[in-house]
Amino acid sequence: MDDKRARRVVDVLRERGIPAHLSLAGGHRRAGIRIVLTDGREALWDTDGTAGLEAQVLRDGMLVGFVPHIPGSEDFTEEQVVDAIARTDYDQPIARQRREAPPPAAPLPMEGGFFRRLFDGFR
Repeated sequence: MDDKRARRVVDVLRERGIPAHLSLAGGHRRAGIRIVLTDGREALWDTDGTAGLEAQVLRDGMLVGFVPHIPGSEDFTEEQVVDAIARTDYDQPIARQRREAPPPAAPLPMEGGFFRRLFDGFR
């Protein structure tokens, strides 16, 4: 996932009240999405450079679960990526997709502030 697409997905997730953050991994600037979960866990989506959508669930840097590859996700639109992330239930070590996403929570502020405005060209 390129960093601009990941940033747009993060923005929509944050509008839905999901604590999403842009995650840049490795020396090749592989972009991904970090979702902050309960009890110190976090899900790292799509930072491994593969085409499909999957995630690792970490606690204190240790792998405690994962989201298996979502079939067909190589061709997902941004809206479908947002929906897949929002519908994920992380309560089991092997996460699963709920039939429907939970209702949106209060929106979270957009990240980046002034520096983001610089990067985005003051739009």
